[in-house]
Amino acid sequence: MIFDCAVVGAGVMGCSTALHLARGGMQVALLDRGAICGEASGANAGALTMQAASAALIPYALRAHEMWLHMASWCDGRPVPVTARPGLSIAFTEAEAAMLEEQARVRRRSAAPIELVSGGRAMEIEPGLTDRVLLAGHCPVDGIASAHLTGRAFRPALLDAGIALFEKRAVDGVDRQPHGFTLHGSQGLLRARRIVMAGGAWLEGMAAWLGVALPMRLLAKPLVVTERIRPVMRTVLCAASGHLSLTQDAKGGVLIGGGWAIGASPRNELQVQSDDLRETIRLAARAIPALREARVLRAWLGLEGDTADGMPAIGPIPGVPDAWMIGGVQPGYLTGPYLGMLLARSVLGQEPEMPLFPPDRLLVQKAA
Repeated sequence: MIFDCAVVGAGVMGCSTALHLARGGMQVALLDRGAICGEASGANAGALTMQAASAALIPYALRAHEMWLHMASWCDGRPVPVTARPGLSIAFTEAEAAMLEEQARVRRRSAAPIELVSGGRAMEIEPGLTDRVLLAGHCPVDGIASAHLTGRAFRPALLDAGIALFEKRAVDGVDRQPHGFTLHGSQGLLRARRIVMAGGAWLEGMAAWLGVALPMRLLAKPLVVTERIRPVMRTVLCAASGHLSLTQDAKGGVLIGGGWAIGASPRNELQVQSDDLRETIRLAARAIPALREARVLRAWLGLEGDTADGMPAIGPIPGVPDAWMIGGVQPGYLTGPYLGMLLARSVLGQEPEMPLFPPDRLLVQKAA
């Protein structure tokens, strides 16, 4: 069988792209070396915050936020549980306050509903907050998703759309053919007329399969989850410095993200460094003092892929007809459903309602 399109990478962006392609009439294969949304898309903090998005991505993030809140209307089956909450970005020092003011200014220019509030007002919004906060950015459009349930939510919708799911099927290479592509892997060949690379942190290696050099910077950030404790916070909290994100789920566990990113390689085994872990937990307890009561249950690292200019690579691959890519997005989980839908419209030959981010600017040379 020859598929109309093969989507390689079954994270949120790959799943959304595949789903909207199938609903547009294509026969779609969705492949992943693991399970659907089994890596970054299922192991992140699930924060749906405007205050982690660059100004250029705010319009996309606002639309994606609506998609998450109303997932049942476009993704059949069980939607990802999402709780709408206000968000706070906090500053402890004068330097951080100045940074926060600039961040809020540029994001408001892109229609993000962010209001700067005093530390006292921030404590009214979040009673668990420390009194050491000087300034905070308050955004009512925020929330938390149960990211570990993302794959379970997408699966029935993908199957109902007639998509052929190939989980635990690693792709080792791609050959271009006169009328499409042949995908190679340990479990045999798969053929498709079109291909979409949706590999997240592995996008650079995927691009190389097609003879395209896409330099990416790989970062690993620590995530920590605590035992279940009494309610100690009711907002989605982050730090202006970018070194902290905090959410408490409905069952009482607190997910601590952010931290200090380290350079990474998807080929190397990564380990959580105890010094980084302690600093992340210390900063969390400084922001929400009640967290000093909590014990850490588990910690892990999440891989992120960042492009040279920090902006996404979404669009057709130059010099390779019928090939597209999507990746290099921060925050990828929040914006994933909407960006995948936009790319699918482009692949279907339709005009996306918002511009894509063509990767031409990022390609430094043709690989040998």
